[in-house]
Amino acid sequence: MSAIQNLQSFDPFADATKGDDLLPSGTEDKIHIRIQQRNGRKTLTTVQGIGHDYDKKKLVKAFKKKFACNGTVIEHPEYGEVIQLQGDQRKNICTFLMEIGIVREEQLKVHGF
Repeated sequence: MSAIQNLQSFDPFADATKGDDLLPSGTEDKIHIRIQQRNGRKTLTTVQGIGHDYDKKKLVKAFKKKFACNGTVIEHPEYGEVIQLQGDQRKNICTFLMEIGIVREEQLKVHGF
């Protein structure tokens, strides 16, 4: 009997720490959408907090095509990869992210004036 080992209980969902009541997999606590004033009437919109599961360069490409603006992904020392878009795109980004199912409305945090 000592040679036979019992199968250890295995929970297949143990590594899935994010359930339906929390964020979709791959996103952090909240997605922060900020606006920064440049010079004159020019503004930048930044998106921070999108998870590592999503390809940010492809998201920027979709943003640029849908919103007719320029954009890039920058590496911030504190926040990691941050998406920058030209102009005030806060409402556009919120609706786009909810349409494609990356985030729900309560997980978005919009900053700015």
